Amino acid sequence: MKIALVSPYDFSYPGGVARHVTSLYHHFTRMGHEVKVIAPASGKIGGFGDNFIRIGTPFPFAASDSVIRISISMHLAPTIKEVLAREKFDIVHLHEPFMPMVCSAILRFSNSINIGTFHAAQGKPGYSWGRPVSSWMLCRRARKLHGHIAVSKPAMNYIGRYLPAEYEIIPNGIDIHRFRPDVKPMEQYQDGKLNIVFMGRLEFRKGVNYLLKAYQEIKREMPNTRLLICGPGVRLRKRYEKWVAKNRLQDVIFTGMVSDEEQPRYYRTADVFCAPATSRESFGLILLEAMATGRPIVATNIEGFANVITEGKEGLLVPPMNSHALAESLLALLKDKEKRLQMGRNSIITAQKYAWEDVSRRVMEYYGKIIEKERQKRS
Repeated sequence: MKIALVSPYDFSYPGGVARHVTSLYHHFTRMGHEVKVIAPASGKIGGFGDNFIRIGTPFPFAASDSVIRISISMHLAPTIKEVLAREKFDIVHLHEPFMPMVCSAILRFSNSINIGTFHAAQGKPGYSWGRPVSSWMLCRRARKLHGHIAVSKPAMNYIGRYLPAEYEIIPNGIDIHRFRPDVKPMEQYQDGKLNIVFMGRLEFRKGVNYLLKAYQEIKREMPNTRLLICGPGVRLRKRYEKWVAKNRLQDVIFTGMVSDEEQPRYYRTADVFCAPATSRESFGLILLEAMATGRPIVATNIEGFANVITEGKEGLLVPPMNSHALAESLLALLKDKEKRLQMGRNSIITAQKYAWEDVSRRVMEYYGKIIEKERQKRS
């Protein structure tokens, strides 16, 4: 089968959708399918050979306390038509299918079986189009989707408000061969201090400001601790670093972007992994990656995270935007090694359920279901 995996986001920039598409690409290829990835890209893309098709130049836009990097060119149609005519895909699988412009335009011109996966739980442009022209356009695009996947119940509930349909919930997956408990931690941080690790882009909604204030409390009570903040982001990093310096807070390290090779090692370096996001997380992918390395979790009690973690089993859930509650839960685990170890063991068991081998198989089975459904319609 010939499959197109389409992302609207800059494929040169790290993000959950890019990881999701990349993992599907590798697993479908191993299954023997011919797979192409289509996306805008601001830089070089490795690992795909001739199977990456660059369409559109992405630009960053502020959106809901985050930044999205998409192409807004109105001149993509000739390229898209040429690619679709040349490749003749059996399946065109669009991730966030209504996002401008790459996904939306490909959906418009595709005559293949079109599958949409919806990742967002709220706040992304492209769905809540209230103006008449936009609503009309959404309806036209929606009619071209043959199958609908949501990565979680929150994502399904969100898109379902704008596009009622029959959704198949198929979660994000994790590479349990890459994220595993026997990876080596980062040696430079194995000096006896207890490490709290954050992993993610430095955006307001990721809640690092609340984590820093929580760590200020923790440091007073447990001086033998360290906070590692891993992830890209220049503007907010400078702001956070100024706050750290002003408050004379010691042992806060901003690593910047972490390579794919080092990411599992940073998770493993954590005595506790912390995800203090304030909202708009449809799925706790970073939680699962940390869990697969055997780490206990402290995360905010938002719907996307609570779908992954059971309170008291793999970790602790705290109210969002509450630095004191965050500090108390982190301290509770930092002071109790046996609880950390038990939660870490539970985390490994839970993470195994999200192995990409199983997730990609479920997606492929869904393709087959939709193909058969469409065949019956046409016969």
